[in-house]
Amino acid sequence: MRKSHPVRRAVLAGAATVSGIVLLLSLKPASGPGSAPAAGGAAPPVAAQSPQGGRDAGARTVTGEAVRTQYGPVQVRLTVSGGRITGAEAVQAPAGGQSDRVTADAVPKLNRAAVAAGSADIDAVSGATYTSAGYRQSLQSALDKAAASTGSGSGAGPGRGTRVLTGDAVRTPYGPVQVRVTVSGGRITGVEALRTPEGGRSGQVTRDAVPKLERAAVAAGSAEIDAVSGATYTSAGYRQSLQSALDRAGG
Repeated sequence: MRKSHPVRRAVLAGAATVSGIVLLLSLKPASGPGSAPAAGGAAPPVAAQSPQGGRDAGARTVTGEAVRTQYGPVQVRLTVSGGRITGAEAVQAPAGGQSDRVTADAVPKLNRAAVAAGSADIDAVSGATYTSAGYRQSLQSALDKAAASTGSGSGAGPGRGTRVLTGDAVRTPYGPVQVRVTVSGGRITGVEALRTPEGGRSGQVTRDAVPKLERAAVAAGSAEIDAVSGATYTSAGYRQSLQSALDRAGG
């Protein structure tokens, strides 16, 4: 039997070693474990938070009522701490088809506005009128719950001595108008229209007039506010309902 030459055996062993090293190098991952995207796709939307960030020991969450809109329910959850809103998120919002795009654009803006304003007195997002209205209503109900759960104490928005009063529903030629007022320290700190004329031209008039009337009421601290041009009946009903709410608060 022919024996292998020692030199030949050494050459073959060296070649095998080199091949093994090349094979191991070819199996090394091209990137680190952190370079791949997380499973499940994009991360969920982050709720708006105050600049301090995070929740402190005294923070609590309050969820408002689910408000039905033409395109689906809207429900807001707040984080409140130290008598103010420190975080806001929509736990329900219109979804499906065009509503997905509107919700994705509008809700983050509404969340930030709620935290910045510290109340439900926030502007509607252009192109998301129904979602904005539902958001404000659910937001206000969350604030009301926060105040009630502390006996009108240290909840968000409403503070010590705060009361939320609803005025009379006032009939107008285009529909009823009803206002809810938050009063604290002897002054108006928030106003919300619960009922306003809707449908056709009335809907457009309402969307234009009500935010102006709300800002005017807070600024004036009374029902002595000017009518909005083009919304004479809505303005008159608003002032009357506002005054009835203030009368319940003792003027």
